[in-house]
Amino acid sequence: MSTPQSAPLAQSPPPAPVVVGIDLGTTNSCVAVMINGQVVVIPDEAGRRLQASAVAFLEDGTVVIGEEAKRELTRDPRNTVFSAKRFLGWPYDSDEAKRLRAQLPYRVVRGEDQNAMIEVRGERYALPEISALVLHRMRDIAERYLGREVTRAVITVPANFNDSQRQMTKLAGELAGLEVVRILNEPTAAALAYGYGKGLDASLAIYDLGGGTFDVTVLRASGNIFEVLSTSGDTYLGGDDLDNRLTRVLLLYLQKQHPFNLDAQPEVRGFVKHIAENMKKALSTYERVQLTERVKLAEYPEPVELSVALSRDLFRAQCADIVERTFKICDEAFSRLPFAPRDLSDVILVGGSTRVPLVRELVERYFGRPPRADIDPDEVVAVGAAIQGAMLSAPFSVEHTLSSPLLLDVTPASLGVVTIQGICEVLIPKNTPVPCECRKVFATTSDQQREVTIQVLQGESRAAAENVKLGELTLAGLRAAPRGAVQIEVTFEIDTDGLVSIRARDLHTGVEQASSVKVSAGYSEREVRAMRGQLSSHVRAADVSVVGGDA
Repeated sequence: MSTPQSAPLAQSPPPAPVVVGIDLGTTNSCVAVMINGQVVVIPDEAGRRLQASAVAFLEDGTVVIGEEAKRELTRDPRNTVFSAKRFLGWPYDSDEAKRLRAQLPYRVVRGEDQNAMIEVRGERYALPEISALVLHRMRDIAERYLGREVTRAVITVPANFNDSQRQMTKLAGELAGLEVVRILNEPTAAALAYGYGKGLDASLAIYDLGGGTFDVTVLRASGNIFEVLSTSGDTYLGGDDLDNRLTRVLLLYLQKQHPFNLDAQPEVRGFVKHIAENMKKALSTYERVQLTERVKLAEYPEPVELSVALSRDLFRAQCADIVERTFKICDEAFSRLPFAPRDLSDVILVGGSTRVPLVRELVERYFGRPPRADIDPDEVVAVGAAIQGAMLSAPFSVEHTLSSPLLLDVTPASLGVVTIQGICEVLIPKNTPVPCECRKVFATTSDQQREVTIQVLQGESRAAAENVKLGELTLAGLRAAPRGAVQIEVTFEIDTDGLVSIRARDLHTGVEQASSVKVSAGYSEREVRAMRGQLSSHVRAADVSVVGGDA
């Protein structure tokens, strides 16, 4: 008689890998996660919930990331990298990159394919490498807090980021050892943080003024459906511009009192910019700030005195034009909508720069209502990213499907191809809901043409040369025929991350080429391998004293 066997105990499946939300900002970064239905903004070892998006390369080979790196700005600005996100997507020779290079103490050099690279202590770093080090620090903070490995993340980007900038951000995440499960627009993340689970029925504007970028997004929230109606932005407009304006004022004042050669002493600019940033922050609390600092100049045997008073009225006089630029962008967003800014239910502030009283005052004037900042403007984007991360990591169920938010976003700029006349033929217009797909048939332009190269553009100008070239795709092996006889079908696709892919097919032979767009600001496989090697050498040596410092 056989002995009865007890049924095996049911084993619960292992928990799904956690997905954190990371706001990778120009000035500061933040990481959050949902735990038991509540979003936690994760603090570092010293209890700080924000980390400076800065990386310092010390003389002994140590790499310091975050708040401790920020301290090096005044001591060693030539070897401390900050505001690197502002370079993303801009070719080295672009006007934007030239203007930024003139304001920064560290060295920016030309890489392959017009890429801007940062040179520090004889080593060159691609922009995604710098972002990857910041992301690694955020990952490290999350792992220490959660006590488990973190390998998946939702990373946010400005809504107006083009394909090149999104590709670079995704590459940075991968270099940091993260699977980037979603690239999420910052304003959409903020709307999710405000509206998820609240049963909203409202029209909202997200006014997002960060350290280096500005976006305005108008959307409709209905229950857990968040539908973007229009978005506009400037990836070269932010709080850094306020700091730079004040820095210029202070430097001119200092040079008038104590003439000196600024070009030979970049550390002076770094020190004065630190002062300018602190004065801007102080003016968010006080009507007037008086400052006296000792500044070391090479031309003088002893430190000289910089004594200056700054009022909110003087700040307004110096910086109001920068803030006013944001409302021209708001005008553009509303020009495509059947209602006016004052018809909205709410205006939500995002980004640390919205703490500035001048910004809040002018936002209220434009929208005709006081803006909301219920959730910390520095943290709200990471909170929304964490909510999205939790939805993407949760096991599938009917209940989960019913409660999950539906994010209906749009493409921030028109996508098209170059025609023989140098015209941009638009395939997917700006503000088209994503994901989306579009097909168009083109013909060869010369006799016996055996291949065709399709140049992919992003922008609103009819003139191809005035738009951003994302990349190109070559379709080879075409049959020899008179011009116009070969028909080529081009298909554009934009996924939920806002990333572009393209296919081209000869309709007669069926020959097809399919590829993600090779962005013009992208990197070869050889370059990516070099980045991985260089980054891993820093990460292997990293501990808390290296990637963030002891409290």
